[in-house]
Amino acid sequence: MSNNVFKRLLIAPMDWGLGHTSRCVPIISYLLRLGHKVTFAGNKWQRNFIEETFPGIETIHIDGYNVRYNNSGNGLIFSILKQAPGILKTIKREHAWLDELVKEGRFEGVISDNRYGLYSSRIPSVIITHQLEVQTGLGQLANNLFRKQHYRMLGHFAEVWVPDVAGEPNISGKLGHPEKIAANTRYIGCLSQLEASKTDLQEDGSLLVLLSGVEPQRSILSKQLWQEVCEYNGKVIFVEGSRNSKSPGTIPGHITYLKQVTKDELLPIMQRASVVIARSGYSTIMDLVLMNKKAILIPTAGQTEQEYLGGHLHKQGVFYCTPQKGFDLKNSLKEMERFPFSHLSIKDAHNQYRQEIERWLSL
Repeated sequence: MSNNVFKRLLIAPMDWGLGHTSRCVPIISYLLRLGHKVTFAGNKWQRNFIEETFPGIETIHIDGYNVRYNNSGNGLIFSILKQAPGILKTIKREHAWLDELVKEGRFEGVISDNRYGLYSSRIPSVIITHQLEVQTGLGQLANNLFRKQHYRMLGHFAEVWVPDVAGEPNISGKLGHPEKIAANTRYIGCLSQLEASKTDLQEDGSLLVLLSGVEPQRSILSKQLWQEVCEYNGKVIFVEGSRNSKSPGTIPGHITYLKQVTKDELLPIMQRASVVIARSGYSTIMDLVLMNKKAILIPTAGQTEQEYLGGHLHKQGVFYCTPQKGFDLKNSLKEMERFPFSHLSIKDAHNQYRQEIERWLSL
């Protein structure tokens, strides 16, 4: 592709919480700035989010993977294995869907975020993932077996884009930097929906609760944290992270309750917050690193990726991490007073993706 020729490009992230969608925001923004025609594919709530962020953008429907955890929060791997037949059918169906659109001449390039069927030999195809090596929680042998199968699926794409830096320090640790790297891997730096509109606002001492993730675990944590913040004496901004959630019956005066926010709404809220409580989802972490925020991370129970990321960054002194079971807000705030909160300094990490996009467009 050529930089001086405008292209018709498809962007399609997985429907796994909001993170895969929100981290596509800087990519979409930059492609639009370069003058390319971008079409976004997703389910209803993904399209609503993108249409609010980019008024006038073309969106089309594509069925989601609809992965769910059970209420007990048991191992993610076992949950996925149970749902594997349905996931594989979706992958096969989305590949046929893209193939027809490409035959019709609709698109000249595709960027998929963890959607494994959206590749085509007819146009340049890219997949974004920060998990080259899945942490199964079953030991390194199982990790290696899953990685081998994973690399087969990634091999369908011309390039694999890892939203992290190649060296150290980095965010993803072993997830994005396993011993064996897929041959078509490129590190594109960090992706944050907040990077394009960063401003300087002073912290006001507020506590930001920023919920995200798949159901029913998002709702379980929401209920737990709501009870905690109702007894908290300071200012609280509580972002539910879902438009479909039921609002609390009574909202105390010290709490501002929001269901879901756009990046422009989130930016000043996060900048003013002195402490952020959030899942240890990768996209959320990239936002926190960019904003240099103190955060309490609560991994989704049984999601080995989040448990690994939270533990990895806790050991490095970057973010305070604590399990959901038995979480106590007062104790966590007291513990974090002794936590170092070392700034993760990654030079030009949030600008690198632009160079990679321009390189890809010139192929």
